[in-house]
Amino acid sequence: MKQQEIHQFLERFFIANDCEITENKPGYLTVQLTIEMDKELMNRPFYWHYLEKTGGTPNPASLTLISDPKLAPENIKGELIHFGSPRLHQLFASAKNLSKYIRLYENKTGQGQQQTALKPWLALNVKISYQCDRKRDMFQSIGLQLINGSIATDFQSKIEQMNLSPKIPDYAFTLSPLIMPKSGISRIENMIKQSLLTEDHTWAEKARERWKKDLELLEHFYEDLEEEEEETLETEKLALQEQYEPIINISIINGGLFYLASEAVS
Repeated sequence: MKQQEIHQFLERFFIANDCEITENKPGYLTVQLTIEMDKELMNRPFYWHYLEKTGGTPNPASLTLISDPKLAPENIKGELIHFGSPRLHQLFASAKNLSKYIRLYENKTGQGQQQTALKPWLALNVKISYQCDRKRDMFQSIGLQLINGSIATDFQSKIEQMNLSPKIPDYAFTLSPLIMPKSGISRIENMIKQSLLTEDHTWAEKARERWKKDLELLEHFYEDLEEEEEETLETEKLALQEQYEPIINISIINGGLFYLASEAVS
């Protein structure tokens, strides 16, 4: 991750979390945290507990983050932030935690005062991990319309092209879902599982073959097994199983509800 990319991430992160960027210059930026982001990032639980008890006036912290010391003025004091720095890892973790769920509405421009019906879509971004002694991750973005049950794949890239807002636009109204989100999540998970059943699983067969060969070598090594070595053999067998046994894990990265115009996603 290049320093310029880190700077751009910082801009997007703090703007998305309603923090005012008071200075944004080459190589550094200064940001005024909100109360919520101060609690999230600054590790001041006793300060906030005291304020809540006494009813004092909150004073959220201001942060200056130096993304490129070569570009920033020498007299600027702040935290040097680079790939691998604790603060950047904290911001990555915070971004992941805060973005687990979102609700957005499509803002159809050029509609004048015409009423626009927005249909609810449940979106899930999912990671599918194929694990044995090797690992491969695949990512899917799936949308499920919560009225007629239609499915849209590559959903994330489609909604990125839309004008979305956290507030429902003027002259728009939402339609009530016929499928509840909890049921929608189950539908998407079942769809993924059914799709996995039709895939070529040669990778799993080859993993079991490698497992079998290593197990044969292990048992050959313990041919003249003494009684006190039985426990060691069983431990090593379990280790081989953990290493080679083919497993597919499905995990939800994040998701949300998107209220979109009827023709928005096909």
